[in-house]
Amino acid sequence: MSNVPVNAIQTMFTVTEALQEHDGVGVSELAEQVGLPRSTVFNHLKTLEQNEYVVNDGGTYRLGCQFLKLGAKARAHHQVHEVARQDVNRLAADTGEISAMLVEEHGFGVFLHRAEGEQAVHIDSYTGQRIFLHGAALGKAILASLPREAVRDIIDSRGLPALTENTITTREALFRELDQVADEGVAYDDQERLEGLRSVAVPLTDGDGTVIGSLSIAGPISRVNDERFREEFPTTLRKVAKVVELDLTYS
Repeated sequence: MSNVPVNAIQTMFTVTEALQEHDGVGVSELAEQVGLPRSTVFNHLKTLEQNEYVVNDGGTYRLGCQFLKLGAKARAHHQVHEVARQDVNRLAADTGEISAMLVEEHGFGVFLHRAEGEQAVHIDSYTGQRIFLHGAALGKAILASLPREAVRDIIDSRGLPALTENTITTREALFRELDQVADEGVAYDDQERLEGLRSVAVPLTDGDGTVIGSLSIAGPISRVNDERFREEFPTTLRKVAKVVELDLTYS
């Protein structure tokens, strides 16, 4: 059986994922970025355009709103989103910082929802974005709740790349930290994913105690001092997580 159709689908995904990195891009630039012939990229863009997944504005292409429909449908499968969405919004409003909810999928963390308070710094982060689990408090909160073998599988698949000079990049160091996170029920990220940003997270579990996601508060080091980082934020997140878990149990 020929694998040409599979290769064509893979190329479509390659073009689409490259396209999402731009607000608008021409065929030649995109072809150079993905390392494919211009004619191949053009044909895939035209197919996406004909199916209304891409908008062509005078030869400049960008993703269309059809993807929003798919994303909303995918997110709707996560009950925790509907239950915890308003809690994430309130956390952001109350702290003035960034609050977010993450789930694990295919060894990456995926933002299901995020909100920004009045003082929040604007970072390159958005709903649907995938991140490495080991470099973020949100990710470590989930990893610490998984069986160790599952964590090893994720590391084998995704690696432990250095995101900043503070990122944990060895299994031994990561496992030591995950043991501490499991004991304390809270995870910390001190400029490990993004320079200048501190984040605190707790796991979210269902009625059976199975981890289904995580919840965080993040802010710049200029405002998130040690007291907020080690005391205020963990206390606040633990309280909210208990409410969410009760809602999940009885919803």
